[in-house]
Amino acid sequence: MDITSHTHHISQQYNIELEAIRTHLSEMGGMAQRQVNDAIQALIDADIERAEQVVRADTKVNSMEVTIDEECVRILARRQPAASDLRLVIAVTKAITDLERIGDEASKIARQAIAMNKDGQSPRGYIEVRHIGGHVSRMLQDALDAFARLDMDLALNVVQTDKQVDMEYATAMRELVTFMIEDPRSITRVLSIMWSLRALERIGDHARNLAQYVIYLVNGEDVRHANLEQIAENLHPKSE
Repeated sequence: MDITSHTHHISQQYNIELEAIRTHLSEMGGMAQRQVNDAIQALIDADIERAEQVVRADTKVNSMEVTIDEECVRILARRQPAASDLRLVIAVTKAITDLERIGDEASKIARQAIAMNKDGQSPRGYIEVRHIGGHVSRMLQDALDAFARLDMDLALNVVQTDKQVDMEYATAMRELVTFMIEDPRSITRVLSIMWSLRALERIGDHARNLAQYVIYLVNGEDVRHANLEQIAENLHPKSE
């Protein structure tokens, strides 16, 4: 699908308004991406200053959500968009909600980093945080790129990666529970790592949602409750 298909209107102002919500969504996505990356690094490096910056940045992400939502409401009220333009506005309103929640989850990780800094010993689980965090960060980047380029194949890859993250998260949680049983002294700190991994898993879920909105935006199909095979078939129907 041609990315410019949403901007072919007689009214130049309408074109500007549609492009503005796309641009602002991209900016909000960049802010959320930085929050996630900084939160992961703050936890691994026990960097309180960086963690505090992540927490403070959450206010900016929240403000961005309100601003973009108001822009979308004005377009709906004044322009009464149809077809692909309506899907764009709807997709953006859904996407900003997920980005705001991604910011919330990043803040949770940052707060865990701050709380854990009181004890200088590294607990079990940092390897899992780095590994799963890397997957989730790439998922978010790919989801944002897919939204910007309306790339359904990249969106499908994000959905597929989410399944892998879910499996790795479950494995990591089992291993950490076993570690706590073997060493009860580690319970408090390992629980903090487990909460952080849970936040990363949720960020992956929100990135998957963003990818699914891309598919909706391009072909109008709501695939939120479809399995991978159904989504893949929707993107690349088998020839008769």
